[in-house]
Amino acid sequence: MSGLALRPMTDDEYADFLARLTREYAAEHTAAGNWPADEALERSRSELAQLLPDGPRTTGHDLLLAVVDDEVVGHVWIDHGGRPGGRRGAFLFDIELVEAARGRGLGRALLAATEARVREAGGDSLTLNVFGHNTVARHLYETAGYEVVTENRRKQLS
Repeated sequence: MSGLALRPMTDDEYADFLARLTREYAAEHTAAGNWPADEALERSRSELAQLLPDGPRTTGHDLLLAVVDDEVVGHVWIDHGGRPGGRRGAFLFDIELVEAARGRGLGRALLAATEARVREAGGDSLTLNVFGHNTVARHLYETAGYEVVTENRRKQLS
């Protein structure tokens, strides 16, 4: 879909993004069985503070909003940091559309715009993690050509 553009978050938009991401990241790790619910929010806050010590001005990170016709339809968080072996790949920490924008082809457009941003920054690959229970995202990545590099599995025994 044409017309989707990326722009940097303002400080106020970043504050809203961080508050929402902190809750969602905690919930995802709890749903995946990685973190106990009573520790999840604090662990989420701690990890995000380490990853983004300078908030939206953290060196090597793009914190962007996706906009269509002046309407914010989503966001993306890209880490352009160096990778082992001198590879110039980027890591996609977070990508999401607002609920009202889903089902209109914008997810694929946002992913394509993200890939273009990585290429423009000199990146030669884009890596991401996706929770196993997120079937919609897994399908998007598979149909967009993303390959499984590693896979973690767990069997709950109690």
